[in-house]
Amino acid sequence: MSDLAVYDMDRTVTKRPTYTPFLLHCAMRRAPLRLLFLPLVLLSMIAYGLRLIDRSRLKEINHHLLIGGRVHPRELKPLVDSFADGQVATNIRPGARAAIARDKAEGRRVVLATASYRLYADAIAERLGFDDVIGTGSVIGLDERVHAKIAGENCYGPAKMRMIADWVEKSGLKGMYGNVRFYSDHVSDRPAFEWADEAVAVNPHGKLRRLAEQRGWAIEDWGA
Repeated sequence: MSDLAVYDMDRTVTKRPTYTPFLLHCAMRRAPLRLLFLPLVLLSMIAYGLRLIDRSRLKEINHHLLIGGRVHPRELKPLVDSFADGQVATNIRPGARAAIARDKAEGRRVVLATASYRLYADAIAERLGFDDVIGTGSVIGLDERVHAKIAGENCYGPAKMRMIADWVEKSGLKGMYGNVRFYSDHVSDRPAFEWADEAVAVNPHGKLRRLAEQRGWAIEDWGA
């Protein structure tokens, strides 16, 4: 029986969000002229703020604008690697490194569960020593290109919990895992917090801090 430690990524393991920086990293290094689309990126964010589009559509639009509609994985790999190297060097909370080391020393299976694209989350997770990644997938077409289209669900909120449950079943762990420790900075992960045996609110914002205090969940400061 395996104990689990499941981590959110953006602003939990990392100090800052990673999605828009990844898109900008790709645009600047692969096709700088795509930066001319930044006003459209801003408009899409406004549309999201007005609830005219959802998070999934926002991601697809910005992926299309800044990376392109279809890109071969071999073109993206050096960009993914350089982005992951930079994130691991400059954007990881000290407390996250300590927690990962502790959980691995306890024999836990260490899992990253993130709304970020697995396109680059896999590379960050590998560098930090995670055993598995659950994240937002990208459609790979018959042309073997990465499309600006999410495969399945955006791994956020209740969808993240569904994807964790699906991963547990596909990994053969259903009914076979022991204690579960879950870490996140955001109240959107409430379903996963409630599923876990040990819920840990990391550098929580106001809503999560209040919820954690009400529910008796641990609150940890992992540094800036």
